[in-house]
Amino acid sequence: MKVNKRSILAFGAIAATSAIVLTGCASGDSGESGSGETEGGGSLTVWVDAERVDALQGAADSYEEKTGVAVELVGKSVDTMKDDFIQQVPTGKGPDVVMGAHDWLGELSTNGVVSPIELGDSAADYLPVALQAATYEGTVYMLPYAVENIAVLRNADLVPEAATSFDDMIAKGTFVVEQGAEGNPYHLYPFQTAFGAPVFGTDASGSYDPTDLQLGSEGGFAFADWLGAQGAAGTLNTDIDGEIAKQQFLDGTAAFWLTGPWNVGAAVDAGVNVAIDPVPSPTDAAASPFAGVKGFFVSSESENKVAANDFLVNYIGTEDVQLALFEAGNILPALTAAADTAASDPIIAGFQTVGADAVPMPAIPAMGSVWQFWGVAEAAIINGEDPQATWQKLVDDVTAAIQ
Repeated sequence: MKVNKRSILAFGAIAATSAIVLTGCASGDSGESGSGETEGGGSLTVWVDAERVDALQGAADSYEEKTGVAVELVGKSVDTMKDDFIQQVPTGKGPDVVMGAHDWLGELSTNGVVSPIELGDSAADYLPVALQAATYEGTVYMLPYAVENIAVLRNADLVPEAATSFDDMIAKGTFVVEQGAEGNPYHLYPFQTAFGAPVFGTDASGSYDPTDLQLGSEGGFAFADWLGAQGAAGTLNTDIDGEIAKQQFLDGTAAFWLTGPWNVGAAVDAGVNVAIDPVPSPTDAAASPFAGVKGFFVSSESENKVAANDFLVNYIGTEDVQLALFEAGNILPALTAAADTAASDPIIAGFQTVGADAVPMPAIPAMGSVWQFWGVAEAAIINGEDPQATWQKLVDDVTAAIQ
């Protein structure tokens, strides 16, 4: 089953906004800082993943044509973009807008380098998980453009029908998931949520509450016991890293592979008849994976915040542009209309279905204290350490680190 490559319709007429005469961030010659005024009335500098510059050029050109505000797209490495942004914004340099991941938000907010975004009535046009991920302490700080989550890849030639539960999956064929010596809690999180044990609870606004650590709930300890049983049965194995899991699925040794859309291409290229299934739950509750949401942030030091907000909401937040970004990365668009269009591809539709049960990865700073201990504890349990004692130590270590 090939991942569909569909053409994107030419940019249609976008509602014209009144010309905005604004100045840019501090000017510079290298493209690392905002450019100065233009003859048409100002400019915006936008840092983007280098692989997505072309996908955004049409929106940038259209915005300049309609408003007179030039949009300079600067391709950057995603490996350095966040740190460069945090370092440059307080100096008055850096871009007006930066592309990034929602789990940057806690750090960006703590450092005071981002401004809220006004979505207005368009907020209802986004997938709920995308809007939740874009919100921090009740305020929207990100214009979302893509949602990514894991699901089960099934070799439909080996197993024609989706599994109805975790036990049914194991009965139907070999299952692999990336672990490694230090564990991989990201990939195991759907099973943890099925036991009613999210990492954090949420407050009245729906934001994660760092004071409400749910790892230590009754469900957390039930999950730990389940992990131990799967380790003893050989269903979960810390000897299986990402490459081994991939190879076992590609060569047909494994019929099921819990992974993300980033690995679909390799399976399709290897001739595997891929189907995308929900994560089979080991309980009666849904198994909810993490969702990672990508989007755009406005610099707190931008002198063009009105133009930046307008460009993001009314141009990046259109179906045409979100589909152009989808074509550049094959990640489900965050805008519901664009997501539904992209889901004409059954692979994308499968991830969209699973994503309906996904929850945003916590972006709060306290999450760093969880990652520090989480995977190591899970790996120890899989390898035979006492589940209850090991999980209790995890809860104690995380609690101490947060405090």
